[in-house]
Amino acid sequence: MEIYSVFFEKINHKDNYSIVMDLQTDILIIGAGPGGYPAAIRSAQLGKKVIIVEKEYIGGECLNWGCIPSKALIQSAKFYDKIVRKSEQMGIKVKETEIDITKMQTWKNEVQDKLIEGIKLLLKTNNVEVIFGTANFESKNVVQVTNNNNEKININFDDCIISTGTEFISVPNIEIDEIDFLTAKGALNLNSIPEHLVCIGGGIIGLELGMTWAKLGAKVTIIEMMPNILNSIDKRATNVLKKKLGKYEVEILTSTKVLEANKNGEIIEILIEKEGQQSRLSASKVLISIGKRANTKNLELNKIGLELDQMGFIKINTQMKTNIDNIYAVGDCVGEPFLAHKATKQGVIAAEVIAGEPSEGDWRSMPSAIFTDPEIATVGLNEKVAKELGYEIVTGMASFNASGRALTQLDHDGYVKIISDQNNGIILGVEIVGANASDLISEAALAIEMGATVEDIGYTIHPHPTLPEMIMEAAEAIEGKAIHVPNKRKKKN
Repeated sequence: MEIYSVFFEKINHKDNYSIVMDLQTDILIIGAGPGGYPAAIRSAQLGKKVIIVEKEYIGGECLNWGCIPSKALIQSAKFYDKIVRKSEQMGIKVKETEIDITKMQTWKNEVQDKLIEGIKLLLKTNNVEVIFGTANFESKNVVQVTNNNNEKININFDDCIISTGTEFISVPNIEIDEIDFLTAKGALNLNSIPEHLVCIGGGIIGLELGMTWAKLGAKVTIIEMMPNILNSIDKRATNVLKKKLGKYEVEILTSTKVLEANKNGEIIEILIEKEGQQSRLSASKVLISIGKRANTKNLELNKIGLELDQMGFIKINTQMKTNIDNIYAVGDCVGEPFLAHKATKQGVIAAEVIAGEPSEGDWRSMPSAIFTDPEIATVGLNEKVAKELGYEIVTGMASFNASGRALTQLDHDGYVKIISDQNNGIILGVEIVGANASDLISEAALAIEMGATVEDIGYTIHPHPTLPEMIMEAAEAIEGKAIHVPNKRKKKN
């Protein structure tokens, strides 16, 4: 890293000095999460000199308190659940079980640490410079960074990619402390099973983590302001999930508002309101997961006139460009959906556009996955959106109750639903609810990306007995050719 000037700037304390350095780079990336670090690596592959500024954690939310640690705990809870609740059905009697939360957390941390070290190595081998500190814009070509040693670094750049992610928002009058009032970060690092976990917000985080702790023995209550949990998801899917949540005695309070929550000794007292009636409930821990906002407030974007939308997220076009010609933005800071794989793809696109490559975002085949039990995964258009866009659609469904593989795994809740164009058979969208839905959805994403038809899927021979067979069966059901599920050709006008 070339330093072309170094000087000293006296600060308030008599004998302390803040070192100010000027650096030059082709591309500056702010944030080393799932959008930032892939952008850095791809930029380096394309021959660019790259500097990443990261405030705290390599890997961002995904690796440190999101995607990876949550899936580690989810897998632990799933494994425990099968031992305790399902093994005897298979003829395996387990006399005693014990949960060691400390060891579980250690294993979770080992997984994420291994992945973080891998990213650090990738950045190093691609000659990407990493500076830890906070960044703010001085102009459209200069960012000043205050590093962990209180040194001021002016980074001059040709192009910049902002990938600062989001921060959690709280309920009015409730202060998050990550001890009693938790975000996902705190809920993933509990050192004991909470007696009663109340999840404020019936979205992805609340349901994934709420269900995880319920499987491990916690009493769990979900509070949601909207009429249904996962309000944007098809009701058929949420009904399957609610039935499964009921098996773990998870209480779901919809159309319910939290008015206040206060610590009273060892108990948290929560005041709620439903249909104009107020009541109270007690909790030992509270998980707050009601939404996120762009983590951009300290960047001083006003200095360069960067445009934000009404929610405070950075406005971009299909090439990740902002209204400033050399400033790009990717990941959660540009708005929903908040998906790590979306951020990664956006980061790669931004790098390629800066390098002059013909790259552009096309999100028709971008899948999403919710790691509840059963999992919920979708790609493409749902029925409502397809009809709103003017398509004449037909759907095909296949229940996992008809899957030999699902039955042998004791995981047969759910279904596969395919939405196709009535006129040409092209697959418009796929919804999968069931075991390993997050894996199965990739076949559907590929089909949509390639413009495949239900006939293409139906004619593709799937191995038996496997879960993907149900994708084939759902496609064949549209054609009236399904063998193991009803052939219900249903036209949606």
